[in-house]
Amino acid sequence: MAKENRSAARLNAVQALYQMEIASKGLNEILAEFEAHWMGREIEGEQYYDAEVDLFRDILKGVLGRQVEIDQMTDKALQDGWPLRRVEAIMRAVLRSGVYELIKRKDVPARVVVKEYVDIAAAFLEREEVGMINAVLDRLARELRVGEFD
Repeated sequence: MAKENRSAARLNAVQALYQMEIASKGLNEILAEFEAHWMGREIEGEQYYDAEVDLFRDILKGVLGRQVEIDQMTDKALQDGWPLRRVEAIMRAVLRSGVYELIKRKDVPARVVVKEYVDIAAAFLEREEVGMINAVLDRLARELRVGEFD
């Protein structure tokens, strides 16, 4: 699949995690909704790329399955002891998705993971928040993927 399809999968995963949190939707409901109504569709005049469904599902299920571990790692990496529960829901979704990929998706270079999620964050957040996401993901990438930064 093309890079655009993987990027779309990541964007959809972040949006789905956000939806799950703010609307209290379950995994099966969100999978059905996104795969039927969002992926590859035109929304508000914007044509979205078809997402790589396997990657979308992997990120969602992986984040949910390892959320406690991901949140603990992210809490430690956030500056000034600012707990993850205090950041905006969209920031949590971006960070959780990025950290999951850093942990489990060794097929994707760490720098690519960081850049992809920083780009997603930039679509929704202010510069300062995007910078925080970049710093947290970069710090965790260097801890989790030491060999890629030698």
